[in-house]
Amino acid sequence: MNLLLLFISAAIVNNFVLTYFLGICPFVGVSKRVSSAVSMGLAVMFVMTITAAVTWLIYHLLLVPYQIEILEYVSFILVIASLVQLVEMFIKKVSKPLYDTLGIFLPLITTNCAILGLALFSVLREYSFIESLVFGIGAGAGFTLALVIMAGIREELELSNIPKPFRGAGITMIVAGSLALAFMGFAGLISM
Repeated sequence: MNLLLLFISAAIVNNFVLTYFLGICPFVGVSKRVSSAVSMGLAVMFVMTITAAVTWLIYHLLLVPYQIEILEYVSFILVIASLVQLVEMFIKKVSKPLYDTLGIFLPLITTNCAILGLALFSVLREYSFIESLVFGIGAGAGFTLALVIMAGIREELELSNIPKPFRGAGITMIVAGSLALAFMGFAGLISM
């Protein structure tokens, strides 16, 4: 039950994009089409899940025993960069159109602060390996959920008659703020 609450907390209540405002660049940049949002969300979810596992192992089996916790940021960024390269090569090999659609935002997963935040939160909150893994899956699912919801709304807005001053970035920020408010409504339910 505790793991389920951790998953729900990471995915909905403490959503990285809509609560902590981490990973805003791909959230705004890739959320124009639902199909590309799903693909990007799954890529980020994969990277977050593997990052949670690998960074936990590096921190607890290498950094702590040798008392070199100071290298935490460097080692976590190297892990994230390596995983993103793996995902990028896989997507390029399997689906060139998807690779072209995601464009610059795919390599930018490396600098996505949501992924680094995930690794740092796992250490800070002293999660076990399994908790860290569930936290990574939940955070990735929450990122994907936020991205897909935003993309769905933006696709619908293309068909709407929006006043000229609100078109483009204006309406995007209004929708993002509204989504953040909606997700913050869950904050009183679960706290982890």
